[in-house]
Amino acid sequence: MAHLLIVDDEPSICWGFEKLAGDMGHTAETAASAEEGFRLVEVTRPDLMVLDIRLPGMDGLTAMRRFQEILGPVPIIVITAFGALSTAVEAVRRGAFEYLTKPFDLKTVRETIRRGLLVAPTADATAVASERDESEEPILGQSPKMQAMFKRIALAAASDACIHLQGESGTGKDLVARAIHRNSRRADGPFVPINLAALSPTLAESELFGHARGAFTGADQERKGLLEHADGGTVFLDEIGDMPPAIQVKLLRALEQGEFMPVGTNRAVRSNFRVLSATHRDLSTCVAEGRFRHDLYYRVNTFTIEVPPLRERERDIPLLVSHFLNWLAEKNGTPVPTISPEAVAELESRPWNGNVRELRNAVEHAMVLARNGTIMPAHLPLPMDVILDEEKRAAGVLPSLIRQWARNQLGEEQPADEIHAKFLELVEPPFLKSVLKQSKGSCAAAARILGLHRTTLKKKLEQYQIEID
Repeated sequence: MAHLLIVDDEPSICWGFEKLAGDMGHTAETAASAEEGFRLVEVTRPDLMVLDIRLPGMDGLTAMRRFQEILGPVPIIVITAFGALSTAVEAVRRGAFEYLTKPFDLKTVRETIRRGLLVAPTADATAVASERDESEEPILGQSPKMQAMFKRIALAAASDACIHLQGESGTGKDLVARAIHRNSRRADGPFVPINLAALSPTLAESELFGHARGAFTGADQERKGLLEHADGGTVFLDEIGDMPPAIQVKLLRALEQGEFMPVGTNRAVRSNFRVLSATHRDLSTCVAEGRFRHDLYYRVNTFTIEVPPLRERERDIPLLVSHFLNWLAEKNGTPVPTISPEAVAELESRPWNGNVRELRNAVEHAMVLARNGTIMPAHLPLPMDVILDEEKRAAGVLPSLIRQWARNQLGEEQPADEIHAKFLELVEPPFLKSVLKQSKGSCAAAARILGLHRTTLKKKLEQYQIEID
């Protein structure tokens, strides 16, 4: 989920962009003037901006330079009802990501926002993440396994070695990485978290190493890579086990020599960064299966920290619950609710396969239902294993429903090929939409999940008139 800032003095335009952002799964703030926008970005950093040219007070083009000074290279989509070549040239010259004229085509605006977020300077957005409140979230635990982990974090922070964090999803590996950086000699430098599983293979090289202008279609300007942005600080390579093989070679060279070449150039760029990595996979198994280079494995795995799952630290659950109750109450501006002993006991009895993240979501769910009252077991969400059992039961019912549907259709004496086409039209569209939603609108990611060629999937989407967000 990204955060957008819309700066326009027309309420209808602000409302439209705010609604579109919500439909795309993002959040948005609006400002009626550049001056109001400056105040907002001092509090919350946007991942993308929409900026009108004609504003009361300071105009958009003048304001753009100020926003860039405050935010760095955050993508800025410039909009205007008075399109002119000189304005467009000036907007692009000043670094606008895109230039749109009113009235807008909704599909074009949606695609522009999507592209802007795809190439958004995640390094810049994440490099300042250590300045946000979330980065200061404490790592809590009194159990022996957590105490042992705290010691290893202290040892890791005192060195400049590459550190690998091993643990299940939801255990808080990102918090451990931030704690190592915050307590290291690089604490004043940037902290750049990179989720490698979220980068498509085609964009990963450009994201990490940068690219020259004209290096590929759409590379309208030179762009620094995430590793260059991390100079003097720390890079956190999350889900390193998903790194494409070709990128592994280039990363190994960058680690060994402290330099790399952006896409489309022979100019070496030097960057002094420390690498922290993490994965929920067994990285040694990835090496044995040939999916991860053994030389890179030894390079990033100098020192390992095991982040224990919540089921192995049950005594920490009341401590974590208390923390989440206080944190969520402060976040929502509500009184801190009480929780019954029965609810705590229920939380302690669950397996928490989703770990700390699942526990936090359960506490938030309960707070919503309790409405500032005492949290009881009935306010807690169903355990995940119960939900999965219900899904299994539904999967058992599905074949019988299909058989019944087929019998009904055959009873109407329709040609078999017509029934097959009708069946596909019935089941494929919702299925494809569900996978696309899970893939956050990425056709390439959805194709990988489905085991289809991307061209085949696109043809099916066109056939069923399914739009990609």
